Amino acid sequence: MRSRLAARSARLALAAAAVTALAAATTACNPGDGADTGSSAAPSAVASAGSGGSDDASGDSTSAGDSNSGGSSTGGSDSGGSGDKTGSGDGGKSGYGQSCGANDLDFTVTSESQAGGYYLVTAKAKSGITCYLDINTPSVSFGSDADGVASPVGQGGEDPIKLTGSAAAYTGISPKTTSDDSGVEFENVIIGVGEEDPNPAELKLPEPATVDKPIVTGWATNPANSVPVIV
Repeated sequence: MRSRLAARSARLALAAAAVTALAAATTACNPGDGADTGSSAAPSAVASAGSGGSDDASGDSTSAGDSNSGGSSTGGSDSGGSGDKTGSGDGGKSGYGQSCGANDLDFTVTSESQAGGYYLVTAKAKSGITCYLDINTPSVSFGSDADGVASPVGQGGEDPIKLTGSAAAYTGISPKTTSDDSGVEFENVIIGVGEEDPNPAELKLPEPATVDKPIVTGWATNPANSVPVIV
């Protein structure tokens, strides 16, 4: 009987030892599992950081591209500079040294009483223009008919006249040289620098004129030499 009790006690002791060992093993496993969980989370954080680094690199690349675009803008600015040079070449004294055309001149017309009455035309170069009256006698007409074309007479007719600033040239126009009552009335006169002037000027007369066989003098620098008479 005593031997059976001893054997049973021994079995109980072994069972208790086995339970204790199992509990210890379970406790040891739990911290290890926690460490593994932390270890698996770490790569996710690292990957996330790597992703952020990639974004930064992309941003740097964009910045570099923007900088290059700025360089292109600078090139555009250079083109503008070239355009400025072209503009500079076209500007300035383009009107200097040329023959005068009617569109280069400003005209005034006054009514004079000498020689039975005539119109004195004063011509000056427009602002910024210097030109020469190479043709001594202007082309003058009243209307478009041949009967209204003024015939040149001997007065005036100086050498080429340089017009610039306040310098002036004068011509005298007599609208009627006949003694009867014939003629056609006009309010304007057309004047060009020579017959081939492509842009003649149409000038308003101080008062309507009766026109019949008109005459005109050559250009002169002295208005006293621009009185139209038939010689």
